[in-house]
Amino acid sequence: MSILTTEEDVTERGTLMIDRDELDECVEMDGVIDAIEDAFVAYESGDAVMPPKTYVDLPETNGDFRAMPAYVDDAAGIKWVNVHPDNPEKHDLPTVMGVVIYSDPETAYPLAIMDGTKLTRYRTGAVGGVASRHLAPSDASTLGLLGAGEQARAQLEAIASIVDLDRVVVTDLDEQAVTDLCEQEADRADEVVGGTPEEVAGCDVISTTTPSTEPILQREWLDDGTHINAMGADAEGKQELDPRIVEDAAVVVDDWEQCSHSGEINVAVAEGRLAREDVHADLSEVVSRTCDAPTDGLTVFDSTGLAIQDVATARLIYETAEEQGAGYAFDLVGT
Repeated sequence: MSILTTEEDVTERGTLMIDRDELDECVEMDGVIDAIEDAFVAYESGDAVMPPKTYVDLPETNGDFRAMPAYVDDAAGIKWVNVHPDNPEKHDLPTVMGVVIYSDPETAYPLAIMDGTKLTRYRTGAVGGVASRHLAPSDASTLGLLGAGEQARAQLEAIASIVDLDRVVVTDLDEQAVTDLCEQEADRADEVVGGTPEEVAGCDVISTTTPSTEPILQREWLDDGTHINAMGADAEGKQELDPRIVEDAAVVVDDWEQCSHSGEINVAVAEGRLAREDVHADLSEVVSRTCDAPTDGLTVFDSTGLAIQDVATARLIYETAEEQGAGYAFDLVGT
């Protein structure tokens, strides 16, 4: 069924502009986790279309644009996002910015334009929650965070809604960031403390969110029952895990093509340490139960971010904004 059913509906509603502050008011992490899990099920069942992520490289500006379109479960949209590492120093702008256009599949009417940067924060945190729901030890009670930035907080928010956390250990090169996270997120667990990478590795569940190109977590630090959400690697050459971890673990990916080129496993693949047949499953297969989740041993979820996640989150935000009367409506296409 189309979200918009008549031309009159289109004219009356217009296109909603949803900024980052209003987006916060329209999102709860629990809802995003469920929406993304449903999107993986739809993708596995064939009720989704997701072309490969397209890159526009701009070496002259040391940056790139990425276009991520998708259709999933009667919702459609595209995220236009950049990565410009020099922005903070040269232009006082964020490294990453994004815009999402959310459209009605039947009419193609643009239902909403919304902040894609904050949306990405939620959906990336939420997919760590989905992976932890299916791959983390059933008796997990501790979370390690490698990195103390905004995405580490999103990982903590999502995983705390899945796992009853007794203790969270955070490490980062920026000691002040660790202190701030521990103080501001203290209610997420009985204890939220700073520590070393080795202490982080001692936790039941670990989420890594750094831009490192050198392995930080070492294999000998990890128990065999540990689950790792490898979220930080997003470009060729990046890696946060000792290659022996990837070799020993049951690896689950969000998308083989993306992960093999820019995810945590990209270095292992390039070096011939890991091939497609060595990957245990795609997360969509595990969520849909077309492939069993690993029952014991070390597990790694390699996340590069999928357009179906963006569209599922955009749909949730749009529908909530409609219910709450949030956003600014305007006539974008002149109906």
